[in-house]
Amino acid sequence: TDDNYRRASVLSALSSRLDAHCSGSAVATAPKKIKAARDYLKAVRMPKVMTDAAYAKAFHAEQQRLHDLQREARAKGVSTIVVFEGWDAAGKGGAIRRLTFALNARDYKVVPISAPNEEEQRYHYLWRFWRRLARAGDMTVFDRSWYGRVLVERVEKLIDKPTYVRGYSEINTFERQLHEGGHVIVKFWLHITKAEQKRRFKERRETPYKSWKLTKDDRRNRKKWKAYERAVNDMLENTSPATAPWTVIGANDKQRTRITVLQTVSDALARALRQHAGKNRRQQRQKL
Repeated sequence: TDDNYRRASVLSALSSRLDAHCSGSAVATAPKKIKAARDYLKAVRMPKVMTDAAYAKAFHAEQQRLHDLQREARAKGVSTIVVFEGWDAAGKGGAIRRLTFALNARDYKVVPISAPNEEEQRYHYLWRFWRRLARAGDMTVFDRSWYGRVLVERVEKLIDKPTYVRGYSEINTFERQLHEGGHVIVKFWLHITKAEQKRRFKERRETPYKSWKLTKDDRRNRKKWKAYERAVNDMLENTSPATAPWTVIGANDKQRTRITVLQTVSDALARALRQHAGKNRRQQRQKL
């Protein structure tokens, strides 16, 4: 009730917190250890190459299924987030194009992620992802994502170990909040062999309309293959809860990869719609 006491108390509390933060005593520390990862990538098997006829048949059927499910999701306000990560030249862009072929252009948006711009660097790294989520009932497709925190930023040593270790729990919390808010989360790691990546790089270099895809960063990242393998295995081990599991696809065959992506997204959306319907029935019974 005393004006002077109130003002002095606020200033004292604020000053104390700032002093503690600047001295490092109030900064949150990351856990010193993360769960040891097994070699997930070594266990990935590359399926047989899909014939053109089998691909065409499956592609049209899966497109129709996804189209119908997304229309229902739009009507019921069920949102979907699809995350694509993978090696350079693993086929993320092609898989995204085939995924969106099935959808009304008003029902989705694709968000390509690169290095944060000057404005984004002023905020917490997850801020730029929160603000790009689509409205209720729509699908947001991320071509690379917040997992750059524990992949490229880790491998390129843009952040220290405590920071990227803390990133696992930050990402899990972020995705749990999305799930609790009603979002369906589907995450893909597209895995190709080092030999297949070399072949695709060569094809890009020799094809005029594809040569723009091959950059100096692609060649530089290839030299850090082992470091990225360790980072990916740690990511798969520490950020795959039941509500937002990773789907690792052996992606040497592009056609089978695209079918698997369509099937996986459709299956996740179908489960979410069944749960949504069951929740509505329970709510109606409670009202009665």
